[in-house]
Amino acid sequence: MINDIQEVLLSADQIAARVKEIGEQISADYAGEEILMIGVLRGAVIFMSDLARSISIPVAIDFMAVSSYGASTTSSGIVRILKDLDEEVAGRHILVVEDIIDSGLTLNYLLDNLHSRKPASIRLVTLLNKPERRKKEVHVDYNGFTIPDHFVVGYGLDYAEKYRNLPFIGILKPEAYEGK
Repeated sequence: MINDIQEVLLSADQIAARVKEIGEQISADYAGEEILMIGVLRGAVIFMSDLARSISIPVAIDFMAVSSYGASTTSSGIVRILKDLDEEVAGRHILVVEDIIDSGLTLNYLLDNLHSRKPASIRLVTLLNKPERRKKEVHVDYNGFTIPDHFVVGYGLDYAEKYRNLPFIGILKPEAYEGK
């Protein structure tokens, strides 16, 4: 797996330090409240786990799995909910946890869906943000890192279900995914 990495973009230490900072900011912003963290499966699991341990206020967790599909390898914005929430959202402070925001199409749909359920508030935290790929704007409340438009893997992000377990975020060599 390591041989497929062109370059380490963010080290495990850089990620850990930034996740701790974000957790402290969320704790301060929601002081005296309880939040429901909603992780977008599967990529956000590792980030969400570390982030939850960095938050000092009461946290409940739940997950959604969504799929955007179409004829191409990029998001069409047509979204199917594969796993919905188990927790009630109405009247609660929601923190949506994403691994990476790319086009914004799927996330825009997901946020609209959650708003329709009448939460007290919704904020968005992402580990990685690729604003130059944005097709639909989404407001990011807590941003880990803004990155250039590279195919990245590690720390939960995958290609064909591989590389999620890498402790860093790396740029995948094109030959590892082109023509497959």
